[in-house]
Amino acid sequence: MMKFLAYPLTVLYFICFGLTLVIFHPIQWLCKNLFGYQAHKISVDWLQFFIMRSLNVLGTTFSFTNPYTIEKGIPLIIVTNHQSMYDIPPLIWYLRKHHVKFISKKELGKGIPSVSYNLRHGGSVLIDRKDPVGSIKAIESFAKRIEKNKWAAVIFPEGTRSRDGKPKPFKTKGLLTMIKHAPNALVVPITINNSWKTLRYGKFPMGLGANISYTVHKPLKANIYEDKLELISLIEAQVNSSIEV
Repeated sequence: MMKFLAYPLTVLYFICFGLTLVIFHPIQWLCKNLFGYQAHKISVDWLQFFIMRSLNVLGTTFSFTNPYTIEKGIPLIIVTNHQSMYDIPPLIWYLRKHHVKFISKKELGKGIPSVSYNLRHGGSVLIDRKDPVGSIKAIESFAKRIEKNKWAAVIFPEGTRSRDGKPKPFKTKGLLTMIKHAPNALVVPITINNSWKTLRYGKFPMGLGANISYTVHKPLKANIYEDKLELISLIEAQVNSSIEV
């Protein structure tokens, strides 16, 4: 019954989602080109808000638990598990005061209204997974930009999405590069649950009633750990400790 109901609701969701992307694309362009970075950032934040409201059509809800006070105006490296593309809007919205940026594959940098424009012009980095050397250099430059501008970089060390919620082992190279070139960053581990349920049937129809939750774990100062692999192991353990499977 739920899957049958998912078909018309998915159509309605795609209409809302598509309209949101199309409407915000020129808004982003105008904000960036007429008013600069800060106006563009605000438009991107509100884009995420309306994407989340579009997901409400499917009965999707969101909860964000953060018992820690994270100071504004410091560089952050946000490390989290990855379950679906819908992990991203709440991260940007709930952490918007920290100027959230992403490491994304270059294919996302074109062809998607609003999303591609933001990835190209909002401070994120696009990497070519087929060029590991070039990707590491791009991440180095990205980390330095995060450090300089006091922004927040989100990295998904699993490398690819978990389609059933079960965590995959962390790949350490990209995260090590981020930590090395943003040495003063505060590392913030976050656990995401139930995002994968939005795609439990595939892209059509979409899953109904997912409660996507975010749990922020104790932030860690990267520069107090001499052994960075030990730091990454600790981060991975924190992220995995709250994953529901």
